[in-house]
Amino acid sequence: MATLQERIKEDLKSAMREKNAFVRDTLRSLSGAIKQVEVDERRALGDADIETLLQKQIKMRKDAIEQYRAGGRDDLVQQEQSEIALLENYLPEQLSDEELDVLLKEIIDGCEPKAMGPVMAEAKKRVGTRAEGKRISQRVKALLG
Repeated sequence: MATLQERIKEDLKSAMREKNAFVRDTLRSLSGAIKQVEVDERRALGDADIETLLQKQIKMRKDAIEQYRAGGRDDLVQQEQSEIALLENYLPEQLSDEELDVLLKEIIDGCEPKAMGPVMAEAKKRVGTRAEGKRISQRVKALLG
C-alpha cells in the first residue's frame, strides 16, 4: 500500500495531466508544506506526521474562512471550503459523535482527577487525527460539566 505522501504525489500528477488547476494548486501547496517541515526538521515525514500537518492546513483554512466572511468575501470562502473538502480526503475517517463520546467516557473514567488537561492529553493520543482538537475539547467539556 502506498504511503500518504506517495498518494498525494500521484494525485498531483493526475491533476496536472487532467489540467485540473484547483486540485493541482491545492496539492502543490500541501506538498510544499510537507517539504518545508522535512527540510526544517531534517527528516522524512511518516503518514502520522502528514495527517497532523493536514489537520493544521485545514485549521488554517477554517481560520481564513472566518476572516473572509467578516470581510464579505464569499468567493474566497467558497474556495477555502473546497480546499478543506479536498484535504479531508487524505485524513482517516472521522469518528462520529457517538464513537467519540464512548471513547472520551472511557478516558474520563480512567483518569483520577476529572480535570480537562489529563483527559485531553490522553484523548489526543488515542483519537489521533480521527477528530479535530476543537471538537474533542467541546465534547470533553460537555462530558465533564
